[in-house]
Amino acid sequence: MTSNHSNEALTEEKKGSFPKAIPYILGNEAAERFSFYGMRSILSTFLVAQFFNPSGNPVLQKVAEAKSNEMVHMFVALAYFMPMIGGLVADWFFGKYKVIFYVSVLYCFGHLTLALFENNLDMFSLGLLIIACGAGGIKSCVSANVGDQFDKSNEHLMTKAYSWFYFAINAGSVVSNIFIPVIYASIGAAWAFGVPGILMAIATVVFFLGRNKYVHVPPSGINRNNFVFITYYALTHLGDKKEGESWLDVSKAEYDHEKVEGVKAVYRVLAVFAFIPIFWALWDQNLAEWVLQAKKLDLNTGLGYTFLPEQVQVLNPLFLVSFIPVFTYVVYPFFEKLGIKTTPLRRLGAGFFLTAVSFVIISLIQTSIDAGGQPSVWWQILAYLVLAWGEILVSITGLEYAYTNSPKSMKSTMTAIWYSAVSIGNLGVALVNGNIAKGGFLAQLEGASYFWFFTGLMFASTVIFMLVAGKLKETKYVG
Repeated sequence: MTSNHSNEALTEEKKGSFPKAIPYILGNEAAERFSFYGMRSILSTFLVAQFFNPSGNPVLQKVAEAKSNEMVHMFVALAYFMPMIGGLVADWFFGKYKVIFYVSVLYCFGHLTLALFENNLDMFSLGLLIIACGAGGIKSCVSANVGDQFDKSNEHLMTKAYSWFYFAINAGSVVSNIFIPVIYASIGAAWAFGVPGILMAIATVVFFLGRNKYVHVPPSGINRNNFVFITYYALTHLGDKKEGESWLDVSKAEYDHEKVEGVKAVYRVLAVFAFIPIFWALWDQNLAEWVLQAKKLDLNTGLGYTFLPEQVQVLNPLFLVSFIPVFTYVVYPFFEKLGIKTTPLRRLGAGFFLTAVSFVIISLIQTSIDAGGQPSVWWQILAYLVLAWGEILVSITGLEYAYTNSPKSMKSTMTAIWYSAVSIGNLGVALVNGNIAKGGFLAQLEGASYFWFFTGLMFASTVIFMLVAGKLKETKYVG
C-alpha cells in the first residue's frame, strides 16, 4: 500500500482515540500466541517421553532431561534470532504487512509437520525449525506494527496499547496452557500439536481481515540510515580515524544529523539490551526446566484439583493477565504520586531483581527434592507469581523501549534486537545443557546447584545494570 493510503488511514482515526487497526492486531496476536505456547507447553515432557527416555529408566533421566532442555532452548534461540531477519526484510524490502502475512502461512505448515510426524525425530525437528522461522520471522514486525498505528495525536495511548498487546499474548497463552496438556494426556500428541496449527491458521485469517485498517509504513530500502553501514564505513576507512575519534565522528562528513543520531540511538539501546539475555536465560526455563521439576512435585492443590505437570506453567500467563492492569493503572500511578518516577530503566532493574528472587524459590524447591522430599506445587506457584511480576517490569517495558528509542526507519530492526536478546539467553542455556548431556565440566551443575548457578548470575547482572543505568539517557522517536 502506498504512503498516500497510509495518510488516509491516519486521517480516519479520531484524534486521541485508539487506532482502528488495534483490535485486529490483538486478535491475531492472541491466536498466534495460543499456537506457539500451546505446542511449547508439552514440548519438554514430550521429547523426554517420546524420544530421549521412552522407557522411563531413572538412570537415563538426567541425560534425557538435559537433551530435552538443550533442544527446547535451541528451538527458542532460533525463534528469537529470526526476528532480526524478519525485521530487516520488512524495514528494507517488503514492509511489515507482507512479511507478517506470507511468513504466517509458512508457520502453519510447521504446525502441520509436528502433527503428522510425532513419531519421527528428524521430521519433528524439521517442523520445529519451520515454526521457529515462522514465529520469529513475524515477531518483531507484529510488535512494531502496534507502534506504527499511532501519531502525535494519540501517542499518549501507546503505553496502554502495548499493555493490551501483552495482555493478548498471555490470554492466548493461558487458554493453550490449560487445554493442550489435557488434549495431550487424553487423545495424544498428534492432536495436541495439531490444534495449535488450527489456531495459527485463524491468526493468519484475522490478520488478513484487517488489511485495510493498518497504517502501512513503506520499506526504506537498504540505505545508510541503518547502523550496519557504520561497520562497513569503519572497515573501508581504517586510515581515516584519528586518535581519540569515534567512528561516528569520522563518518559525520557523509552522514547527516538524523542518520548519525539514529546510530547513536542504536548504541544507547544496545547498552540497555546487553543485560536482557540473562533475564531471558532464566525466564524461559519456566517453560522447560520448571515443567520437568513439576513432575517431581505434589501436584494436588488441596482445593479439589490436581495439576498435570505441563499445566502448572499456565500460572505465568494467568498471573500476567491479572497483574498487567494492576501495574498499569495502580502500581505505576501510585509511585508517580509519591514522586518516584517509574522510568523504563527503573522498571527494568526492579524486574531483574524479582526474576532472581523467583529463582531463589525454585532453587529451594529443588534442594528439597534432592533431599528426597516432594514439595507442594504451591511453592512453584509462588515462584511463577514473582516471575510474572518481573516479566511485566522487564518484557513490556523492553518492547516499548525498543520502539520509542529508535528512529522511524529502524522500528522493526530495533524490536528485533530486543528479541535477539531472548535468542542469546536461550542459546547460553542450551549450551549449558548440551555440556551436561555430554558429561562435560558443567555436569556438576546437578539438581539445586543448576538453579543456584542461574540465581547468582541474575543477581550479579542486576547489580551491574543498576550501576550502568544511572549513566544512560533516553531519546524518544514517535511517529
